[in-house]
Amino acid sequence: MRATGKTCTWVIGVTALFASFTAGAQDVIIVANRNVTLPEISAGQLRDIFVGIRSRLNDGTRVTPVLLKGGPAHEVFLRNHVGEDPEEFRNRWRKAVFTGQGAMPKEFSSEAAVLDYVGSTPGAIGYVSRVNVAEGIRVLTISP
Repeated sequence: MRATGKTCTWVIGVTALFASFTAGAQDVIIVANRNVTLPEISAGQLRDIFVGIRSRLNDGTRVTPVLLKGGPAHEVFLRNHVGEDPEEFRNRWRKAVFTGQGAMPKEFSSEAAVLDYVGSTPGAIGYVSRVNVAEGIRVLTISP
């Protein structure tokens, strides 16, 4: 079979679309309540907040982590930013709760519920796969 110019163009277009889709699916967006004034958070701070090691940002702002109960965004967040799979993460928190060293972060079934809670709760910080401009939400960048 001989490839025509149209076939090659179509394959390149589909390949580019697939590459952009998979690249976008590899990470999540970190969202915080508007009272979090810092425009960025370090990767280490983010991890420490979500594993319960720290509860304040460098500027002293108290933050409260918010989780999705499961799904692709939750798994991507844990893998890319916490370095654990969902079972490891849950076991870490169960141990902290059992020993009295912490309380499990709030969990929500949907990204819309995470955004609603973060937007209305000072200091709340969470993650979603996508976000529209929402009242009360600040998108944070992650620095190394």
